[in-house]
Amino acid sequence: MKNFHFVENNQITLLHNGAEYFPELEAAIEKAQFEIHIETYIFEYDAIGSKISQALKRAAQRGVSVHLLLDGFGSQNLSQAEINAMLQTGMKVLIFRPEFIFSRPRRYRLRRMHRKLVIIDAQIAFIGGINIIDDQHNPEKLTPRFDYAVAVKGPLLVQIHQAVKHLWMVVAWVRLKKRWIIPITIKPVDKPCGNQKAAFVIRDNWRHRHDIEHAYLEAINQAQTEIIIANAYFLPGRKFINALKDAVQRGVNVELLLQGKIEYRLQYHATQALYENLLKSGIKIYEYNRSYLHAKVAVIDQHWATVGSSNIDPFSLLMAREANIVIEDYQFSNELRTSLRTAITQESVCITPANKNLFSWRKYIVNWLSFCIVRMMHGMLGYDWHDNIP
Repeated sequence: MKNFHFVENNQITLLHNGAEYFPELEAAIEKAQFEIHIETYIFEYDAIGSKISQALKRAAQRGVSVHLLLDGFGSQNLSQAEINAMLQTGMKVLIFRPEFIFSRPRRYRLRRMHRKLVIIDAQIAFIGGINIIDDQHNPEKLTPRFDYAVAVKGPLLVQIHQAVKHLWMVVAWVRLKKRWIIPITIKPVDKPCGNQKAAFVIRDNWRHRHDIEHAYLEAINQAQTEIIIANAYFLPGRKFINALKDAVQRGVNVELLLQGKIEYRLQYHATQALYENLLKSGIKIYEYNRSYLHAKVAVIDQHWATVGSSNIDPFSLLMAREANIVIEDYQFSNELRTSLRTAITQESVCITPANKNLFSWRKYIVNWLSFCIVRMMHGMLGYDWHDNIP
């Protein structure tokens, strides 16, 4: 059952990497007058994190109600001293599942808050895959992480604002911070702001368990000419893979832009275990090698696009809280498609059966062992239909 719907008359702006996203975010924080909500998986106190933190503190000091929701595992490096400094300015900071992930053998430990979502004064929202982290700093001195976000204005803010308020309320109750549950004082204005049609799609452990996956599958099953998916961690289930194969059989050009730099070795090799099967079915695979790929985006038939936090793997599709935006608009879709085409043709390597090293016996064993381990971890630690609370 589809638990999301499209809304007309929005203005949606594509932001490429942190170089475009963080200045827009900081400027919006500085203009805030009433309320700021930020949800992020990672908040690293580096050059970018420090900048955003200072902007949030200034906002709180001038009377803006600032709410920061962090994931307890992804943001575990943010020091308690810095969190205390935020609280002293009047900011409200909540941690989603602060327990260390393996502190006790509980199946729900891998259910994380993976959303990257900001809404300010109920007038503008930012959604995508970009954490609060300096994407220009990495030990290998590569170019910035390849990622996207969108800025959203218009009637869709009604849904986004409601979802953010709801999650804050739920976590505040669980953390015994009832006094931080503030009545809604401002509401998005439901009036036209552009001409773009879009849907806000989330994944949670209650009513929206499969919404993001269903949005992808619906678009893939309707594709007629082209599917381009760029995803950092690609480990889909049988239904998703079969949908891509069926699209190829219909004559659709299917291209996957996947991780080329090893950031997390287990996931990287588990994904490569799928390559041979995908290539045999006619799906084209490219590995992005210029830097780390962190994008979670897709463009289908040059009119359907999605940008968000959800990878196509068990962690995102079955366990984590995620947020994507789906846009049905030719102009937006073609802007994203052009960016992905540039990455594919100029910054990636095409994978073919002729890649002898990739398909050697040694690599085959490593890849399939990794695949089995990931699936086993998912089964043992992650998925439980009855685990519906943060």
